[in-house]
Amino acid sequence: MKLIAACLSVFLMFLSPSAFSRDTTHMMSIEEAMQSPDYQERLDPNIKFYFGSQNHPKVLNSFGQFSTNKKTNAFNKSDEEACRWVMLSALLSLQDRAIREGGNAVINIASYYKKNKVSSNTEFECHAGNIMAGVALTGKVVKIAH
Repeated sequence: MKLIAACLSVFLMFLSPSAFSRDTTHMMSIEEAMQSPDYQERLDPNIKFYFGSQNHPKVLNSFGQFSTNKKTNAFNKSDEEACRWVMLSALLSLQDRAIREGGNAVINIASYYKKNKVSSNTEFECHAGNIMAGVALTGKVVKIAH
């Protein structure tokens, strides 16, 4: 038994780290995520989110470009479930920043995973692994006209 354990230990030492990890890229629907009850309950309706080049009301004041990089436990969750959950976390982070800065919207939101900008009006990028999922976003915090 000790010989089997020793052989297994040696074998595992020579495996590459990628044998244990996964980094699957998913492009997921923004609209579908935003319609979920969790999003409806937790996002402040007074803070608006505009993705990619979506039209938005006139910008009255700009407070700067801000980024967020969120991870969540993906263990025992589907990639889609983990991605939607971590997207909510990323949007809550941008929402908190908008409130702190005095804004009421975040515009030009783009995925920003590993600083690779992917701008879309309809989809966000999520990376899912065996135990973690991540979403990174960047956007401009502004005050818009009502």
